[in-house]
Amino acid sequence: MRSLGTYMALFGAGSIILHFLDMNFTILSWIDNWGNTIGWGIRIALVVIGVILFIIGGTDDETETAE
Repeated sequence: MRSLGTYMALFGAGSIILHFLDMNFTILSWIDNWGNTIGWGIRIALVVIGVILFIIGGTDDETETAE
């Protein structure tokens, strides 16, 4: 969960930065098809959900001690 959250947050933040440079990730090029407002909502949701998954994912040490 932690690595998925990291990737989601990085893609969301990267997409926000690239949007200001009139570029976008190829995998996320579809998000502006529904309009600028929905595109921003998806970008922000990626960052927020990614951070939440990162936080609740815990550390890798916790999973190793449980085994």
